[in-house]
Amino acid sequence: MSGKRVLLGMSGGTDSSVSALLLKEAGYEVTGVTFRFLSSNFDAALADAAEMAERVGISHFVYDATDVFQEKIISYFIDEYLQGKTPVPCVLCNNWLKWPLLAKLADERGIEYIATGHYVQTECDRDHHYIISGTDPDKDQSFFLWGLQQDIIRRMVLPLGNMTKVAVRQLAEERGFRKISKKKDSLGVCFCPGDYRDFLKQKVDLKTIQPGSFVDSKGNFLGKHAGFPFYTVGQRRGLGLNLNQAVFVKDIQPESNTIVLSPLDELYKSEIRLKDVNYVRAEDFAGEVICKVRYRKQSARCTVEFLSDRKAIVRLIDREHSLAEGQSAVFYQENRVIGGGIIESSM
Repeated sequence: MSGKRVLLGMSGGTDSSVSALLLKEAGYEVTGVTFRFLSSNFDAALADAAEMAERVGISHFVYDATDVFQEKIISYFIDEYLQGKTPVPCVLCNNWLKWPLLAKLADERGIEYIATGHYVQTECDRDHHYIISGTDPDKDQSFFLWGLQQDIIRRMVLPLGNMTKVAVRQLAEERGFRKISKKKDSLGVCFCPGDYRDFLKQKVDLKTIQPGSFVDSKGNFLGKHAGFPFYTVGQRRGLGLNLNQAVFVKDIQPESNTIVLSPLDELYKSEIRLKDVNYVRAEDFAGEVICKVRYRKQSARCTVEFLSDRKAIVRLIDREHSLAEGQSAVFYQENRVIGGGIIESSM
């Protein structure tokens, strides 16, 4: 790839640092960019990314995206919980912010390719470009990239897609980057690494979140809750009730500040309605496909009917439980991502 230019998103972590090394060794002309998404906890990551860029011998710059990140991601995260939904901010960030922004900056600099340290792969089939699951099943991030458009996927270079995390760490150490090889993985949402409830309490006027009622499926009062945004569909622990059977959050009703609890068997649904649907080819959905509504769980067989306005109906062959509004439903054919959407309702 001698002479091919690539813009690499560098967070300062192990994955993007090793990606810089591999891209340089493969002959790319690499430029690194570190996004400032948060106003705090940034300096250490920036220093590590800049140091790695210097050691590898690539150019590097910083792009301040704090305002757009606050507007598009953090505000969305808060608003979804205040509407009784369960957001997946990493999906929104990757599909509508991080990758498009990377492409925009590459265009401004006349750079053809864009890259990150994601554990995914791509392939082209009859002029259609697909995201493919990464080789490492524990690190595969394909679930989060269902919304990427063709003009993005065709430009992607993903050095770690066919590697395991163990191999990535070993490579960094073998090349003399011991500090990089020992870095801890980032877990959870970057701006909310702990309990999302604590984050909400810091960001929202608590006067707007009032205690309400737990009821059963027949409307019988079971107890008081701390406010509906502090609960998610499928939740069992932390309800603060002492009942004679296990109950789960079945439904969240923001209008009445009511949370419906039930045994797990009442949470099973057979149909999902989606919005903001994106897919590569409608023909991929001619028969049954696999639908995932959890990062690593609930791979369900289904059929999909596309409607107008980027909506769809998903009919599950076997019922699934704990389908929360706001989550993603991602469609696969084996290890190929063929589309996805946001859960609007289920029944």
